[in-house]
Amino acid sequence: MSHQEEAAVAAEKLRLIREGELYRIKVVHAKALVTQALQPDALMHGAVEHAVGMAQARLGGLLQPGGLSGLNFRSLKSLMPYALTVGSFIARKRLIKPALALAVVAGAGVAWLLRHKRTQE
Repeated sequence: MSHQEEAAVAAEKLRLIREGELYRIKVVHAKALVTQALQPDALMHGAVEHAVGMAQARLGGLLQPGGLSGLNFRSLKSLMPYALTVGSFIARKRLIKPALALAVVAGAGVAWLLRHKRTQE
């Protein structure tokens, strides 16, 4: 082997050694990321983020301009799955009286806001 070939082989060996070091660093980093992601607080955080994202995606159409304006048959039809899910949950957990109380308080709050808004105009 000539001196140039030996230098080329040495450079190739050095490149392979550095690639191996980089690969090992990436493996250690990936293990640390997986360990962090499997912590209970990280799992809960991810689940909450997922639930919020899904709720935003599902309810995004309702919050757009015109989404709830004029409660016609079509908008009621789109709201019924949500209403049934909430109603079923309330019935299963036996939270009917607290839910009614909350609805009355929310209704009174909305009525007050509407009356307050009219007096400002």
